[in-house]
Amino acid sequence: MNPGDEQSYPDYGDSTGHTRTRLPENDPYGGAPRRTPRRASCRSLVTVVGVVVLLIAAIAFANRGDHSSTNDSTTKGSQPQTSTTAPSGTRPVETKTGTIPSGFARTEQGAQSAAANYAVALGSADMFNIATRHEIVNTVYAPDVAPVRQSAMDNAYSSAKFLSNIGLTEDGTAPKGQTFISRVIPVGTKVTASGADTATVEVWYTSLFGLSGDASTNPVTESWFTTTYQLTWADNDWKIRDFQQKDGPVPVGRDQKASTAEDMTKAVQEYGGFTYAR
Repeated sequence: MNPGDEQSYPDYGDSTGHTRTRLPENDPYGGAPRRTPRRASCRSLVTVVGVVVLLIAAIAFANRGDHSSTNDSTTKGSQPQTSTTAPSGTRPVETKTGTIPSGFARTEQGAQSAAANYAVALGSADMFNIATRHEIVNTVYAPDVAPVRQSAMDNAYSSAKFLSNIGLTEDGTAPKGQTFISRVIPVGTKVTASGADTATVEVWYTSLFGLSGDASTNPVTESWFTTTYQLTWADNDWKIRDFQQKDGPVPVGRDQKASTAEDMTKAVQEYGGFTYAR
């Protein structure tokens, strides 16, 4: 067991550039300037456009009428069906256990929302403080799993070698003049299996990790991972029983200039994180 089970810590490498396409500056058709159309031509064009607009409106109205008359299973005022990758529009939970959202619905959507929120908590800088780490573990893990996970994480997160490797002091804090950054930002979720009391949810996310500051030897970098959570229904909420993590999918990097340590520190201090709901 090592802290990388919750969030891997990236190697530092170069980002990949992208190809730019430059549009032609001159007329792509190479033609000479067109003559000014006569007034009669303008009137004809307006007439044609008007007819086309009326036809489009008539077709749209007819299609709407056909849809409502043939689809007997759809009630009036119902919303269009969203795709599997679009936000559902369901309100997020309004309750919390400590700082972590809780009370998720006993549905596939509720399981996805729980997994995304738990990924954010487990990938946060709070995992490096023993008190907040215990709070997180006891909140997101199933009651019979939490004690085992807590003991293993305490051993890993208090390792002097591990803390030194990532640039933190022995008490898990950033050196003077530096800011420790550890954030998970979910991009999407997917249910791969579900039952009455269980759900397997994949969370695809990007993470920021490192130390910002002029003297930092571990600058803040971005990484991409997918974590698969095995969830169970316990204590009237979704809880984690187990998980597996893998790299990617990783998008192609852009040739953007990296921000200064000062700008990165300011951004982290001024921009708060989000609560996620499917």
